[in-house]
Amino acid sequence: MSNLEFQLTDSLEKVFPHNQPNALAMKTISIFQNEQFSFQLAYRSTDNKRIHIGVEADDTVLTSISHVKKVPSSLPAYPDSHDENYLSIEPGLFPDLLEPVVSDVIELESDGWNAIWIDVCPRENAVGEKTVSLHITDENHQSIYNQSLTIQVIPYDLPEQKLIHTQWFHTDSLANYYEVEAFSEEHWRIIENFIRTANENGINMLLTPIFTPPLDTKVGGERTTVQLVKISYEDGTYSFDFSSLKKWLDICERNSIKYIEIAHLFTQWGAEFTPKIMVEEDGVLIRKFGWDVSADSNEYRLFLESFLPELTEFLKANWDAEKVYFHISDEPNNSNITTYAKAKELAEPYLKDFKIIDALSDYSFYQKGIVTKPVVANDHIQEFLDNHVSNLWTYYCCAQNQKVSNRFMSMPSARNRIIATQLFKYDIEGFLHWGYNFYNSQYSIEPIDPYVITDAKGAFPSGDTFLVYPGKNGEAIPSIRSRIFYQALQDLRAFQWLAQLKGKDFVLNMIEKSQSITFTEYPKDKEYIFNVREEINRELERALSE
Repeated sequence: MSNLEFQLTDSLEKVFPHNQPNALAMKTISIFQNEQFSFQLAYRSTDNKRIHIGVEADDTVLTSISHVKKVPSSLPAYPDSHDENYLSIEPGLFPDLLEPVVSDVIELESDGWNAIWIDVCPRENAVGEKTVSLHITDENHQSIYNQSLTIQVIPYDLPEQKLIHTQWFHTDSLANYYEVEAFSEEHWRIIENFIRTANENGINMLLTPIFTPPLDTKVGGERTTVQLVKISYEDGTYSFDFSSLKKWLDICERNSIKYIEIAHLFTQWGAEFTPKIMVEEDGVLIRKFGWDVSADSNEYRLFLESFLPELTEFLKANWDAEKVYFHISDEPNNSNITTYAKAKELAEPYLKDFKIIDALSDYSFYQKGIVTKPVVANDHIQEFLDNHVSNLWTYYCCAQNQKVSNRFMSMPSARNRIIATQLFKYDIEGFLHWGYNFYNSQYSIEPIDPYVITDAKGAFPSGDTFLVYPGKNGEAIPSIRSRIFYQALQDLRAFQWLAQLKGKDFVLNMIEKSQSITFTEYPKDKEYIFNVREEINRELERALSE
């Protein structure tokens, strides 16, 4: 098989067919016992060959293999809004999907360079040097490639994640893609699969659809109904059935979700209208609220007056109120500050024992006391930092496409992982992203196939709308981007641990050795990330052994 070439490369390399990948350059690799480490075996084949791949390691080390698959992008970046730190801004195929290898047989791509992804996870009793060996054989089981990697397992666990991390969970997308009835038993099974994968990737807060979330929905349009609370109205009185919400909370608890995020109480882009809420009246299920009902209507005020006290009492009885967060409306701006403030005045009296957060970029909302816990876009956060706002949250989405960290498929993976340094330096309390599994076109006009359309039909750069793919059996299939962001969260845990032992300034001096870190200025090269993390690990070992 002289027409076949292999090369080890790191997890931050994105392997494209026509580019020679960089060889693995890390001289030392150390990880903690509860940490995930990834690397890649790049290959170039001119034929659709089938190979057998074997991975051997000590039985204290778990390994898993995925085939990196390319997916199409017609919008990798906004043509008139990007910077120089992109891999490509031209439409094409981008490596992203991590297709699990369920047997040892892999059918190779033949269009140039591609990659096989290997995850390494030590067990609790793993200590010291561990060798991970790769053995590649052809169809006749003749050896064609052998290589090994030595990893030093540090005999400690990274501390538990402190960062509150939510990626908005879209239950309607799962019902649509798998063509199942909302909250049928099959839907519940799929939901739990996706929640489990979310938590495995560091997501510890979950958007909870008490009624269909009023997010990215065309004005006057509707998303598929996903309403956990059953509502009845009879003789001027509302009654509520929270049994499905209880089932949701049980699944969250079973899968180590720590924080619950209640879906927005008013529509996006200004809080002018009410969410889609289904109510049974006289034995008939009707849409009682929606775009046709004003947010400040007496009808909705009376509904909230009945609903919120019962909802909050239920939540207090079934979850830690300190870990329940409410939303008013997503991404308000200065032009609708009045309607947002009015909407908050309607809801806030019933939410005294809970936190209220909302994504925004305008400092005046905080300055005027309208939003006391803002979730700030990472390209607008500097004003909040300059004014010493504590316990800040941050987010990015499609608009954060220049200078700042983000996760577009067309961006280098280092631009994804670097965020750990920023979250650490500025003591960021929470991170939010709107797209864990949004499989709709923009404004949710129609469902899409995420294996074919990765940009919401030309609306958002590919990689913005979802982090995982829907698998054949209702499983969430990870992406390179999900793995890399999780590894950023591991970096953050290591930084915070060392700061606890040696002081924050000690760690800052290490991560800012080459340059000062801000949300817009930071080292762009991947070697910086690997080198800093190794230095942090060495200092942790030293401090822990003292």
